[in-house]
Amino acid sequence: MISKKLAIEVLNEMLSTGSDYAEIFVEYTTSSGVTIENGKVSSSSFNITSGAGLRLLKENRCVYGYTADLSKKSLLTLASSLNKSFNDKRLLTVEKLDLIKSKNRNVIVKSYDDVPLEDKIKLVREGTDEIASMNDPRIVRSIGSFGSTHRKVEIYNSKGKWFTRDSEFARLAYSVVVADENGMETGFEGPGCQMDMSYFKNNKEPRKVACKAAETALLMLTAKECPSGKMPVVIGNGWGGVLFHEACGHPLEASAVSRGLSCFTGKEGEMIASPIVTAVDDSTIPNEWGSIDIDDEGNLGEKRVLIKDGKLVNFMIDDFNGRRMNRQGNGSCRRQNYKYCPTSRMSNTYIDNGKSTPEEIIAATKLGLYAVGFNGGSVDPTTGEFNFGCSEAYIIRDGKICEPVKGATLIGKGEEILKKIDMVGNDLALAQGMCGAASGSIRTNVGQPTLRISEITVGGRGGELK
Repeated sequence: MISKKLAIEVLNEMLSTGSDYAEIFVEYTTSSGVTIENGKVSSSSFNITSGAGLRLLKENRCVYGYTADLSKKSLLTLASSLNKSFNDKRLLTVEKLDLIKSKNRNVIVKSYDDVPLEDKIKLVREGTDEIASMNDPRIVRSIGSFGSTHRKVEIYNSKGKWFTRDSEFARLAYSVVVADENGMETGFEGPGCQMDMSYFKNNKEPRKVACKAAETALLMLTAKECPSGKMPVVIGNGWGGVLFHEACGHPLEASAVSRGLSCFTGKEGEMIASPIVTAVDDSTIPNEWGSIDIDDEGNLGEKRVLIKDGKLVNFMIDDFNGRRMNRQGNGSCRRQNYKYCPTSRMSNTYIDNGKSTPEEIIAATKLGLYAVGFNGGSVDPTTGEFNFGCSEAYIIRDGKICEPVKGATLIGKGEEILKKIDMVGNDLALAQGMCGAASGSIRTNVGQPTLRISEITVGGRGGELK
């Protein structure tokens, strides 16, 4: 995308006023998508994102700028503009760049660039036709979509290193809106991966994915209002991991920890969770939605154990925030595209398997809530306080899953619920989502096995749980 010779020239211009680190992030990304709404193709898109982001560091100062013009003149002009933030003598000179190769764990057998639009439309239509075949008048809207992205990245830095990354990922999603005299509900399913079309044809069949979205929405439409109060809550595997992601994952990112803005700052080595809890962020899982071979500042992806048997043992660290912590980055630096300055972010983040079966956890719960899916919420990483709405939930009575309920909200603090996890299942599953933060919207997996929180505040309009 740019020559090595030009990269060296730009890096040296960036370093000319005394910064101690310089980096060029170059990107060329193509993305395409198709949407079918109520049986008709409503949109088709193809986009190209191309440009470069330049970052300068000195001690704990960071300067960032970007341009969509990859010409020599544009890049040197941007470098000169950024280096005016410093006025010291040159500390470094880049004379050569060595290519650092990484293992490609996310091999695509057939590129999405070679898949005709007609095949993508056909894939989505399998699911939307299945929804239509249900012939249920309560289904008022169905949206099916498929999107794929091919991203090529080059990273050059003042350590004399040059990295390349070539990745492709895709996502199939269905959203179903249902309504009747009881109100309106929405069901959503959206599997994604770093594999070719065969994944969606063989592993995540469109008809099954679409049906799950419709059936969940219809079930919740007939549900009664959730009762409120403090109670045991069993959280389902897979998408249930969004609670840990938001309430505990973000406070374990160096962007918060290094500034003292996390409830976990200064607690490394302490017991912050139940002894049966081990939590991981692993960007090395082959073909998974959130995996990366190298991060967005050139560090290799890693498996980071964050909490081990209840003890806080690590954070997700990027090199810049690591300076405040006297730590090296551990492959956790990510960004949406070249327009964003990178920072520490999650990849595939999950609570690891325990020893109980899901059936044992349910059977051991006399009266409580079973939360299967979530539809949004908010969290303050400084305090860990959160509230999350449940998109699918049921009452547990005498160790059995009983009637569905709607309008359930879980309220608490991340550091408190970690210590109240008293049973962890053996059915770990991951679920795909997009995570938005300072460096933009990025692919992340959430996950966990079925687990139980001994007591948490549940908000609802259904009165007291009886």
